[in-house]
Amino acid sequence: MQLDQPRVVKAGRIGQNTLLRKEPMKNKKKNQRSMSRHYRQAAGPVVQPTTEKDVAELLSGGAPSEASKELRWNAGKANVAHSNNINWIAAAWLLMIHVGAIAAPWTFTWSALALVVVLHWLCGGIGICLGYHRLLTHGGFGCPRWVRQGISMIGCLAGEGPPLLWVANHRLHHARSDQDGDPHSPRDGAWWSHAFWLAYRVGGRNPTEYYKKWAPDLQRDRFMRSLEYAFLPLNVALSAVIMGAGYLIGGSSLAISWLVWAVCVRMVFVLHSTWLVNSASHIWGYRNYETRDDSRNNWWVALVTYGEGWHNNHHAHPRMAKHGHKWWEFDLTYQTIRLMRALGMAWDVVDYRSRSEKAA
Repeated sequence: MQLDQPRVVKAGRIGQNTLLRKEPMKNKKKNQRSMSRHYRQAAGPVVQPTTEKDVAELLSGGAPSEASKELRWNAGKANVAHSNNINWIAAAWLLMIHVGAIAAPWTFTWSALALVVVLHWLCGGIGICLGYHRLLTHGGFGCPRWVRQGISMIGCLAGEGPPLLWVANHRLHHARSDQDGDPHSPRDGAWWSHAFWLAYRVGGRNPTEYYKKWAPDLQRDRFMRSLEYAFLPLNVALSAVIMGAGYLIGGSSLAISWLVWAVCVRMVFVLHSTWLVNSASHIWGYRNYETRDDSRNNWWVALVTYGEGWHNNHHAHPRMAKHGHKWWEFDLTYQTIRLMRALGMAWDVVDYRSRSEKAA
């Protein structure tokens, strides 16, 4: 389906009040509708139950009706960066992975490098970009339950946390993007948005309540809840399999090489690749759409994240499974979804920006 060619504005960081170049009335109205759908602010008491309308709003990048001001103060640097709010488990996990990667120069083998490339695509591209993000967070397509569960387990192996936590944080990011309450806005500092925010608890000290607000559809799923406990065992099991296979093939030296590279180096590469979407793609690049945040389309972030770097396109139309909206914006993740659809493993793919475009 041919997409309208959206207007491009020059790269560079702009403030919230900066005026962009005037555009045709038709496109302007379309962008205004997108902004209204994306950024409608929520109000209401926290005690209200989650409804299916709330879930639809979350998938489209909005906020549920019961997510009142109370939750806003549990995200953003000013609200969480306190010594009594440090997430010691997450901080220790990330530190351990990075320390392990320091041994990379002394343990290099070509087979280990090959494993890094393959597992980066599998865990980062399929698990995070396709699974956690486009499937679970935004519902950009449907798939069989076993595919959904399998991809969710692969996402755990990326080392970025279980799906409930990841999805809740990302939906909160969309609802408050580059505003007060955004968990990882570069307006709080580039390094804060890239990694430092992960050292603190987001959403308060009651994870269950946080998930009920921002990931109610996943929180009702027993399998997704079970991954909260299976996250660490899954990663330990994969590490043991990798190390054992290396030992059987090439002895202890190859086992250590594979452990360092296919586990630690690969996780560090996946983590920093996807973190660039939160940091670099809100700082550098060009904009196809006028949104209320600082999201940018960044080609080199798209390259290492299989299409996630077309971030301004995504923030303008969060539910779209297709992130590349111009002919040069190659989106490998979307091509994978198309292949899944051809094989009968995906359906209801959201590859249009509006109902009128779908009808056309």
